[in-house]
This record gives sequence, C-alpha cells and structure tokens, in this order.
Amino acid sequence: MDGQDITVILDRMSEVYNQGAYPGRNSEGLNPEWPADPFHVLIATILSQRTKDDNTRKASDNLFHKYPSIGDIADADPEDVASLIRPAGFPSQKSKAIVECCRILRDVYGGVVPESTEELCSLPMVGRKTAACVQTYAMGIPAVCVDTHVHRISNLMGLVKTKNPEETEFALMEITPRERWADINRYLVRHGQVCCLPRHPHCERCMVRDQCEYDIRHSD
Repeated sequence: MDGQDITVILDRMSEVYNQGAYPGRNSEGLNPEWPADPFHVLIATILSQRTKDDNTRKASDNLFHKYPSIGDIADADPEDVASLIRPAGFPSQKSKAIVECCRILRDVYGGVVPESTEELCSLPMVGRKTAACVQTYAMGIPAVCVDTHVHRISNLMGLVKTKNPEETEFALMEITPRERWADINRYLVRHGQVCCLPRHPHCERCMVRDQCEYDIRHSD
C-alpha cells in the first residue's frame, strides 16, 4: 500500500492508547502492584505466554506478593509456585521454568538480569519476544517485541509480508525509526485488544484505517 507511514500509525495510536500495553497490566489498563524492573517484567512476561492479560496480572501479583525477589523464587518449591501462578495456565511447566530461571540468575548472573538478547534467550521459556519485552519495558533498550497481536496486525495492515514473528521483528525494524521500536508492541497490542480484534476487526472505529490494506480490501 502506497503512502503508509508507521510513525503516523504509532502517533495516532498513542493519542488513544496513552498507557499502551504492559506485561501484567489487565484490559482496563490498571498498573500491576510490582515495579517495572527487569526481574519482575521478565517473570511476568514468561507468565503471560499463552494466556490473557487479566490472568497474567493475577498470577504475577500472587507470585510476587509471596516471593518478591530472584533469591526468594530460586529457593521456592516449584509446586508452591505452581499453585500461585495457576491463573496464568500451564502452572507446572511455567513454575519449573521460573524457578530454574531465577536459580540461573542468582548463581550465574549474580542476581542481575542480563541485557543481551542471546543471554536472555538462554534462560528457560525465554525467546526473542520475551527478551525484547524485557529490554523494551524494563531496560530502556530499543527492541521490537513481536507477539501474536503485532505479527497479525502488521501483516493485516500490509506493513509487512512475513510468515512468522521473527521475520516480522526484523521487517518492522527496517521500516521503523529505532527510537520508535518500543512503541510497536506498546500500541499494536492495545489496538489488537480493543479495536483490531482477531475474529472481527472494528474498522469502522479504527484511527488508522486510511493506512490499512485490510480496510481498503474490505470496503466497497
């Protein structure tokens, strides 16, 4: 589509979604009870995999209320962690990964979450999306965090033509100024939650419909 400008898209979305997205923030935009430091964002983002924001918030609040530090979780019983994070789904799998992750952070990295994508991705249940999320929301490092919303919407709009999230990540990097990389996840996720729904996009109330190939294809 000619004339598309991702900075225009992000600017318009920012006017509507002023709080943006955040791991552990629920659909009403309420802030979580824990600080946005690398440790809390990392664990909450692991919890957010394959579940809804409200569930992530409940599970992370439960977990951090009882185990507020890396060392606390590293020494925790995985079964107890599983009971606390049950709202996020897959409690056994996630609890084992989270406890092991914190043990590695304590024993290998001295209780500090590493900054590099490679080191982050070496942790249990941490892929490029989770690593980028931690970098973006907790470290102030420019990164493109591509979840299902970002991959779906950027392809739907015609911003990219990609087959998987990793391709989408690099394609979006090519067309977006580095200083706006963090805004991609922040606003496209919110857009996917409240307007561009997976089964029924609400094009009639979309603030960027003139920038969208899908709307042009489906309007008569």
